[in-house]
Amino acid sequence: MSAKAGAAAARKAPKDDADVDARIYQSIFDGVLNHRLTPGTKLPEPELCHLFGVGRAVVRRVLEKLAYDGIVVLRPNKGAVIAEPTPEETREIFEARRSVERMLVELAVQRASAKDIEALRQQLASEHEAMHRFDQPSWATLASGFHMQIATLAGNSILQNYLRELVSRCSLILGVYEPPGNAPCEHAEHAAIVACLEARDAAGAMAHMEAHLRHLEERIETSRMRGEKSLGQLLGIAGHATQT
Repeated sequence: MSAKAGAAAARKAPKDDADVDARIYQSIFDGVLNHRLTPGTKLPEPELCHLFGVGRAVVRRVLEKLAYDGIVVLRPNKGAVIAEPTPEETREIFEARRSVERMLVELAVQRASAKDIEALRQQLASEHEAMHRFDQPSWATLASGFHMQIATLAGNSILQNYLRELVSRCSLILGVYEPPGNAPCEHAEHAAIVACLEARDAAGAMAHMEAHLRHLEERIETSRMRGEKSLGQLLGIAGHATQT
């Protein structure tokens, strides 16, 4: 191999590793977001290695990142499980989320273009469609996506990253405490927020976001149901290793 080819291979390898890590991370993250992976679900390293066709070093690296983000708990000599929030953590997470989203929606009012508002209305239409076909996984994804879309419009990457973690941890909480069959967010409340964005009404948008998140917290109940599916089914992966 020439020096030039060797340098190219060296540059490619870290990127390939990062792509693999991101794919595994996103698969688990999406499983939490869509309530397929409920709190307490075990994530055995050998099974994850088989499902994704990677070695243990890769799986451990991803699990450590998920643990850092509060999605997973690493138990010494017992392996990883999806984190299980306590009532006190639930209160603190929603308190933090209300603060972050008030700031984000205020910035979005200032910075969103007419095209951005139209994209939000398209998001609302997709939510409405998912609601009426009783598609709970799509419903959950779209509801969380609405909040992340507003965060993107705010144009503050630091706050956006904070919200990403809070949204994922709220999904864990909903997996534990929200009654089955409920929408993760109320569609009409989302529509009211978009109307304020379009009217450049920052105070109204912040008030609607605050009320919306409080209503979401109030619907939570201390009950949980766990399914009897395999880890591969919970991750939405067929029963064979994914090629990398």
